Amino acid sequence: MNFMRFKWLYFVISALFLIPGIYSLVRWGFKPSIDFAGGALLEYRAEKKLDLGMIEDILKEVNFNYVSLQESGEKNFLIKSETVGREKASEIKEKIAVKLETTLTEIRFETVGPTLGRELLAKTLVAVILASITILAFVGWRFRDKKFGVCAILAMFHDTLILLGSFSLLGHFFGVEIDTLFVTAVLTILSFSVHDTVVVYDRIRESQKLFPKARFEELADKAVTETLVRSLNNSFTIIFMLVALLLMGGATVKWFVIALLIGTVAGTYSSTFTAVPLLVIWEKLKVRRS
Repeated sequence: MNFMRFKWLYFVISALFLIPGIYSLVRWGFKPSIDFAGGALLEYRAEKKLDLGMIEDILKEVNFNYVSLQESGEKNFLIKSETVGREKASEIKEKIAVKLETTLTEIRFETVGPTLGRELLAKTLVAVILASITILAFVGWRFRDKKFGVCAILAMFHDTLILLGSFSLLGHFFGVEIDTLFVTAVLTILSFSVHDTVVVYDRIRESQKLFPKARFEELADKAVTETLVRSLNNSFTIIFMLVALLLMGGATVKWFVIALLIGTVAGTYSSTFTAVPLLVIWEKLKVRRS
């Protein structure tokens, strides 16, 4: 099948996902968790399953300014708020326990200052930049041609922008926050995306040696045909595992798993339908200029 004949269609499909996400990033940005914005995290386990609505009423009654309240297990609940001291946290715990006639066990009480949040964000950006430079250098050296490295990085940024844009939209419309687990997901997706891309690129390079007179677009099609089933099988094994983790893993890892799912699907698509078409277009422009 001539996959590269539809390369502009692939770019249009990518644009349909990229443009809303980029708009959301520019217009609304992210909804940061306490890991970045600073604040407190209080997690408790009760003797019985509690109604979050009743807990919300108690928090409002005592004028406790919280950011979010969610279940973190069958009998656990998690409160995220502005920075509070141990005394205030103990007061909240006792108030909920008395009002709801239960015993609460503290699982976590953590505070993060805004300075630490800014430092964590800066380190995240540095990590992404270093990862991108390293991948660009490695792929360029491995294939002895800078176009492979540049196109691989562009495909990687394609996946990253889709993931970032998705969580910007989720944050604006559904209040989903980004935290350190989201950062972990982003860095994981960077490596996954490039891994599949390198496999396809390696097949193109092998075909160039075997068929030196063949057109580059034909070799790209051949490489995609030979690696597509392998890429899909590899991705589906990851997707099945992530879906199982999403269904069984609980609330604390829910959005981390969703981030990995979005990144895996985007990475699978871009390795074949973004990275390779970019390479074909680069080669065509190179031939025209020569």
